[in-house]
Amino acid sequence: MGALMAKLYWICAAVLGCLMSPVQAAGVQLLDTDPNLAGAIWYPCAAAAQRVPLGKLTVQFIESIEGTKDCPVTGTNLPLVIVSHGRGGWFGQHDDTVQALANAGFVVASINLPGDNGNDSSQRDSLSILATRPASIIRLLDFILNDWKDRAAIDSSRIGFFGFSLGAYTGLVLAGGNPDLRRFALYCSDANRTRACEQLRSGDIPSSLPHEPRIRAAVLADTAINFAFPADRLADITIPLLIWRSEFGGAGVDPKNSALVAQSLPGKKEVRVVPAGHFAFLSPCTAEFAEKLPRFCTDPPGFDRTAFHREFNASIINFFRETLVRQGESR
Repeated sequence: MGALMAKLYWICAAVLGCLMSPVQAAGVQLLDTDPNLAGAIWYPCAAAAQRVPLGKLTVQFIESIEGTKDCPVTGTNLPLVIVSHGRGGWFGQHDDTVQALANAGFVVASINLPGDNGNDSSQRDSLSILATRPASIIRLLDFILNDWKDRAAIDSSRIGFFGFSLGAYTGLVLAGGNPDLRRFALYCSDANRTRACEQLRSGDIPSSLPHEPRIRAAVLADTAINFAFPADRLADITIPLLIWRSEFGGAGVDPKNSALVAQSLPGKKEVRVVPAGHFAFLSPCTAEFAEKLPRFCTDPPGFDRTAFHREFNASIINFFRETLVRQGESR
């Protein structure tokens, strides 16, 4: 009976869209007691939408997120998706995407990556962040599977990952990628005195970056530091991947390198290109956000970010349903 109900649950979500009802919202639990795990967990919830105050998790002028705080989790044997934000971002940076995933029956978790987020830039320009980012995601995964109060609702064999920009770099590493960080030398002229270049000159380069075999599938959007992944450094990646890249790049992401990495990835992969720049993958901007931070909200003429995100989010949901849900049922 349990297997039958689970199958009916997913059929309902996929065909009838019953989990996308406008009167429902994702449940959300804030993680605000451990500074190394500051973020939120979203999940299916049969309740009306509200605004959830962030309290001490407030970042810049963002003081609340959509959801139903501490709503009971709906469903069992739910797949889990870990989300990793970009450089200087925050755990709610992909709000529309995590909401869509939670409304489609996934548990979703994201944290502010220590040393590289909107409230803490202490390690942002250090090579060390390239090792601590994957380690922080592993710490989050351990917490959810071992200590989260609703961990019994999760199927630990169905774990996915979504990352944007430096978060996508993080996903490549966790999936088995082994970046050659010495390639930073290409960008370190004698006049470049950034912390990363100084570490490179002194030989203080992270090694033995952590991988995470519990992750079964990953969506990577506009991977940053893609120059560090020649084909031989990607050879150990075996999980299914959905790769989204921007046509125009930006924020240090070279679209030519993005195309080369996508082409070099082994195994099962799907590659899609959006006719926009790097920040098109961020949630559509409110008027207030666009006024205060137009850099993150300005798209090419004729490009509709809201319409694109409907396609983007649907592709992510369908990918994880295929790789985590349907394949999980066949195991």
